[in-house]
Amino acid sequence: MTASFTPRQERLLILLLAGVQFTHLLDFMIVLPLGPEFMRLFSLSAAQFGTLVSSYTLASAAMGVLGLAWVDRFGRRSTLLVILGGFITATLACGAAQSHAWLLVARSIAGGCAGLMGAVIMSIIADTIPGERRGQAIGTVMSSLGLSAVAGVPLSLGMANMLGWRAPFWAIGILGALLWFGLLAVLPRLDAHVTPDSGRQAPSVTALFTPGFALGWLLTFSVAFSSFLLIPYLSAFMVGNLGLKQTDLPWVYLAGGAATLLAARQVGRWVDRFGPARVLGLLLVGTMVPHLGFTHLPAAPLPVVMGAFVLFMSLTSTRPIPTIALISAKVPPPLRGRYMAMNMAASDGASGLAAWASGLMLATTPAGELVGFGLAGWLAVGVTTISLFILWTFGRGAVPLNAAPTPR
Repeated sequence: MTASFTPRQERLLILLLAGVQFTHLLDFMIVLPLGPEFMRLFSLSAAQFGTLVSSYTLASAAMGVLGLAWVDRFGRRSTLLVILGGFITATLACGAAQSHAWLLVARSIAGGCAGLMGAVIMSIIADTIPGERRGQAIGTVMSSLGLSAVAGVPLSLGMANMLGWRAPFWAIGILGALLWFGLLAVLPRLDAHVTPDSGRQAPSVTALFTPGFALGWLLTFSVAFSSFLLIPYLSAFMVGNLGLKQTDLPWVYLAGGAATLLAARQVGRWVDRFGPARVLGLLLVGTMVPHLGFTHLPAAPLPVVMGAFVLFMSLTSTRPIPTIALISAKVPPPLRGRYMAMNMAASDGASGLAAWASGLMLATTPAGELVGFGLAGWLAVGVTTISLFILWTFGRGAVPLNAAPTPR
């Protein structure tokens, strides 16, 4: 059986997992506002910068697929500690990078570790948190995205401005090491899902394409793809098209992150109260307006851009919360790690492919203006519409959240 947690231990576990999620989200996000700096420093085109962004997520997707073979064969604790150790090492290597190629390789390794890390974290939550509190737990962990924008990105940008672009990577590596020791001290083995036959019971790749499995990760893929058609290029668009200065970006990300932090907790509560399918449907419809509005926004004062960014981020960044809550309820614990690894692979693969596809659609003028971002906005709305259809199909047969098998 899995470990039995007191309410205090449960809260501590969720906070530690949120901290790990924070480090890898910040590691990914810090590259986005530094986009103009990297494009200048390494003489990168929009497509090349998209490749740098994609390397993280595509490596994460590839590692998620490879994780199908072994991620459920070991205890959650040992698996998470090993993967987190690899992530820390790769992030420190990013800070030591001496060339674009070096940075690209280190980012790929960090991304590969991050993808499995996210799968294990969500598996731990699904294994240990009862269904009636699971949405709020996922919301707490996912609120780390908002926290990374509220505190992490502005602080990292400030460190980069004062100490150089390497400093944020060193800081993230040190924070990750502290969390590693915290997990080592408090996280139990969590190996109830491991049985003598667990290796022979692993689902085949073809099983993942049956409707019960495939619709879940197709939903995740489409939700992530529509978001990352736009997210990697927001900072470049704000600087090149909307008239903001590089020094304005920390304030914009601070406002957007604060809104996301608050929205994530509230969305988690709504998931527990109204059900993940209904909440996700409302969020998908709601994001169509800011996706079109922001990508067609003309040059505007800082408060106007900040307001549009807040609406964009608070809606777009909370969509994974009901998505994960919905799909995690479909899978029994012995298969949950493998399924979540495949699901994270779908999310990361979609993010990388979307960033790469947008990079091919966009062009940069000599003045730094992005051309074609409005078309990317329309494409994002189109993919979101497909997500609504997949959700409707998948949600009709979804297991109720509080009915998910959770050993206690």
